[in-house]
Amino acid sequence: MATNTETTAGPSSAEEHVVIFRLAEEYYALDIQAVQEIVRMQNITSIPGSDPWVEGITNLRGRVVPVIDLRRRCSVSVNEHSPETRIVVVSSSNGMVGLIVDAVSEVMRIPADQVEPPSSIVSVPANTYLRGVAKLDDRLVSLMDLAGVLPSEEPAYAEEGEQAVAA
Repeated sequence: MATNTETTAGPSSAEEHVVIFRLAEEYYALDIQAVQEIVRMQNITSIPGSDPWVEGITNLRGRVVPVIDLRRRCSVSVNEHSPETRIVVVSSSNGMVGLIVDAVSEVMRIPADQVEPPSSIVSVPANTYLRGVAKLDDRLVSLMDLAGVLPSEEPAYAEEGEQAVAA
């Protein structure tokens, strides 16, 4: 019997539907509603003078998309890309953005009672991307707040790319 999947309050109020990915040896998750697609690593054009965590821009089916190295953004040690490296394309208030992750492991629903807010010790300005921690049977998964990961101001190259698409 699959009674644990049946809820009267609806799935959005009782659980979080997330995409789980890995950075180094740690697991993180993003709300699946923000994820547009997951693509293999591809050519990225660097942007001189950009923030150190901005990898550059890439052409995603004719659309210019800024790409952020999530390891650098979250102060995780940076390694070479592997065959498992992926770009998670997300939709944000600034438009589409690619996030480089080490590997995407799964999509899952996490019951709300398994999610705790981050401790005040780890909730410092440098960790604005952390909105909670999911306690799964075999590991802890840090739930990311996309607004905390992405810059609040729209970069100039994103505006140019969006104008080119609109034209």
